[in-house]
Amino acid sequence: MVIRALPQRRDYYRVLSECLPKEALVVTALGNASYLWAVVREAPENFYFEDAMGLALPLALGLAIAQPERKVVVVEGDGGLLMHMGVLVSVGAVAPRNLAILLIQNGVHAASGGQPVTSPNLDFAALGRFANLKRADNIDSAEDLRAELSSVLRAEGPSLLALATEPDIDVIAPPVMFDPVMTKRRFMGAIGTPAYVSTMFGGGVLVDT
Repeated sequence: MVIRALPQRRDYYRVLSECLPKEALVVTALGNASYLWAVVREAPENFYFEDAMGLALPLALGLAIAQPERKVVVVEGDGGLLMHMGVLVSVGAVAPRNLAILLIQNGVHAASGGQPVTSPNLDFAALGRFANLKRADNIDSAEDLRAELSSVLRAEGPSLLALATEPDIDVIAPPVMFDPVMTKRRFMGAIGTPAYVSTMFGGGVLVDT
């Protein structure tokens, strides 16, 4: 019996990079989820998370609502989603038509050293379907992702693809310095959002970035 090795995160990212629409926005979770995506496809339309485990999907949900004409792809980890499982129900309830979730299911908290998650064999695709996402499937090869991703990116309604992946514990050096303030400002410029500037005595104003 031959047991097929699981893909690496990089294998899935290469497929995503090749299939991603030019105008799409990408939100990536902390650690290698962001570092490697910056290596594969660095762009102002990327929002890289740093030190905010489990919050990539909540931000992506709000972004999808605020930018309904652009596809929003979020790369979250199984550990991160387990920390904030309720957001999956919120996605199903709000049902943004332009949100696609790619869940890296490697069974560990890779960004903090590889500790095992509480439920490594959880069927996240089934959870997505129960949460009323329009589409949710399990993927275990880059070829399967390529076959599924084009239709997912065109789909009207939230979707989730749970990507079975080998853990990547070794930290990948990103090609750019990750500064949360600069990431935010650059991303706001990419989506044309005015910046909020507080005033000395309370309140604030919106100014073009």
